[in-house]
Order: sequence, then structure tokens, then C-alpha cells
Amino acid sequence: MSAGATPAPLLALDDLSIHYGRVQALEHVSLDVRAGEVVTLIGANGAGKSTTLRSISRIVPIHRGRIAFDGRDISGVRPSDAVRMGIAQVPEGRRMLARQSVLDNLLLGAYTRSDSAGIQADVERQFVRFPRLAERRRQLAGTLSGGEQQMLAIARALMSRPRLLLLDEPSLGLAPLIVRGIFDIIRELHAAGVTILLVEQNASLALQIADRAYVLEAGRLTISGHAAELLTDERVRRAYLG
Repeated sequence: MSAGATPAPLLALDDLSIHYGRVQALEHVSLDVRAGEVVTLIGANGAGKSTTLRSISRIVPIHRGRIAFDGRDISGVRPSDAVRMGIAQVPEGRRMLARQSVLDNLLLGAYTRSDSAGIQADVERQFVRFPRLAERRRQLAGTLSGGEQQMLAIARALMSRPRLLLLDEPSLGLAPLIVRGIFDIIRELHAAGVTILLVEQNASLALQIADRAYVLEAGRLTISGHAAELLTDERVRRAYLG
């Protein structure tokens, strides 16, 4: 690479289109995320934000376009292959194994790994990052509070040692004080160099934490730019910031 050249993005979506039956969920979506960035995707309910994340983690099929991760076309890989390559998703609604312990849920996050010593070290690393989970390591996940479940969902995803973390609505259904704690965790992950693509209903919080942002409306990208600029963009303020 020549001096001053922009590094290739870690993730690149090129002309992505997805439909469910006759419903067009995404249409001609192109975006990228560079290593070390937090990029946020904002938009109204039903705009296609979660579909975008689910396409990247290869849970939903794509009908047109291409998804590249670290320069490799991953459009046709299986979800488990995407995890092995370094993509982890924290799903909307958290999706705990409610009848399993906190520890068992964490270990599930490492299901693609076989390095038992490394897995155990990462369990302890998550317990240092989330002391509340350490206190509840033997507790059933279904008995945790909403905020604790969100912490567990993030910790579980980190157990795969992802190069790209997909966060889908991490503040959903949580009290404002808990939301601030979750966003503090996202800031800490960003500072530690974790690359994050964030889907978030709270556009103001998302734009304050992100490097760059995209606005998705009815399956199409309509605005993009530096997050700080979108915070003061009149169109974004009117539609999403109140």
C-alpha cells in the first residue's frame, strides 16, 4: 500500500438487495466498516437495519450484491463459517438460553473454538469486564435482569474473539440508567480496538458514540457521513433526534 493510501475496509457491502417474498427489505445498499471503527446504522422500525446485520452474519440469504469481509467474498458462506472468520452478532432481544447458567451461555459463545485454555482465560476476562456476571456465574440466564442479560449477550459474542461485532438494538427495553451503562461498555470496547457495527433506536446516543453513520429508510441508504456531522444535520435531527 502506498503512503497515505486508505486501508481496505474490514467489511464491505456492495449493492446488496434482499427480499422476503414480494417485500423488498433492502435495495442497493452499499456501506463499509474499517478496522477499529464504530459505525452506526440508524432508521425507523422496519427500515431494514436488522436485516442488514442478519445478512452480514449470513442468517438471511441475499438476492443481489456482495458482502466482503477482510477482502473475501462471504456472500455464500454459512453462519458458523462467518463466526469462525471473526463475525459475531449480539441479536435484538438478546436470545439467552434461559434455562442454562451464565457460565454455560458464555461457553456457548466459544462453540467454534477448541482451545480450552484460551476459552477459560476468555471466560475470566469477561467476568473482569462484567463483574455482575461474575457474581451470577451459576445463576440461570433467564432470571437475570434485562441489563444483565444484555451484558451477557455482549460477553457471549466476545467469547468467539470477533474481529467484527454486530450489535442489534442493545438499548431495547432497558431503563435509561442501564442504557448508559451499556453504552459505556461499547465505548470501552471501541477504545480496546473492537470494530463495531451498531444498529440502535436511540439515534442521539448512537451518533455520539460512533465514528461514522448511515441512515436507512425503507430499505435504502439515504444519508451517510461522519457521525458528528449527522448529529447536526437538519434532516436527521427532524426525523430521528426530536
